Amino acid sequence: MIASPLRLRLDRDALVANWRTLAAMSGTAACGAAVKANGYGLGAPQVVRHLAEAGCRDFFVATWREALALADAGVAVSVLHGVREDDMAVALESPHARPVLNSVQQVRRWRDAGGGACDVMVDTGMNRLGIRPEDVAAGLLAGMQVETLMSHLACADDESPLNAQQRDSLAVLRDRTQARRMSLANSAGIALGPDYAFDLTRPGVALYGAVPVPALAGRIRQVVTPEAEILQRRLVPAGAGVGYNLTWTATVDTEVAIVNLGYADGYLRRFSGKGRAMLDDRVLSVIGRVSMDLTAIDVRAAPELAEGDWLAMDYDLSATAALTGLSQYELLTGLGARYDRIWV
Repeated sequence: MIASPLRLRLDRDALVANWRTLAAMSGTAACGAAVKANGYGLGAPQVVRHLAEAGCRDFFVATWREALALADAGVAVSVLHGVREDDMAVALESPHARPVLNSVQQVRRWRDAGGGACDVMVDTGMNRLGIRPEDVAAGLLAGMQVETLMSHLACADDESPLNAQQRDSLAVLRDRTQARRMSLANSAGIALGPDYAFDLTRPGVALYGAVPVPALAGRIRQVVTPEAEILQRRLVPAGAGVGYNLTWTATVDTEVAIVNLGYADGYLRRFSGKGRAMLDDRVLSVIGRVSMDLTAIDVRAAPELAEGDWLAMDYDLSATAALTGLSQYELLTGLGARYDRIWV
């Protein structure tokens, strides 16, 4: 198989350290892991393997197709989007995955089909997915084998009064079902304190190096570094421009490296004139407009670089989000399929 001119360098130790940090912050609650969107772009099977070896026992995906991709991982998987009619045959036969039921219709569909263990999402104020607390109080889940009764925080990354309201709305349901566990906190929710942990936390983005709230700054390690191969090094004479519409013009003769990286790979046009590559302690600037497959970098400070060499892109998630205006979620999940994903 031919090697790609793009790769993601993925730090296994950082991933595991981030999970252990979040697990410690979860107190007595178990700490799971959201691995939807292909492990936030890193590769779900590999992420699951590394975290399972570290002690994680609860994993969350969005769809049944994502669950099937983990069928051989030997772990328990919860499917956050529940069960559509089209999912029922797979869901009823799955030995490793269970649905997170999200609506009255899904609850009835699962019960009428004789479904076994399930999780249930309760909407405590986000108005996205979930049954109403009143439905639980009225006995909708009576007699069902509910593993985890959960909800999702809408404003965990803000100092919002809704956080406490959602926490309290879930807490009052503790004795209204036979659910074995309750769960509310995501990555940012874990940082809100022990009252939000309940029995199980469900971190996602912070596992992969994002810092969604200041309380996690300095405690979360970078996991992902995109690297691109230099396709050509060229001299751009003073007065000449680079890239589409020549948005950058050389003021002096400038050595430029063209790398195999562009917005088709998730390195979006927002990086034009803002992105950076790193070489030892040297910072190399992205110049001109990022295109679909190519990006230009000023390499005057790196005379040793040549065709076939590799450059690591600066991809600290919180700093890069501030630089580009993209969210840390987008920076992760937008990383494309053309990268070789290499765990180190």
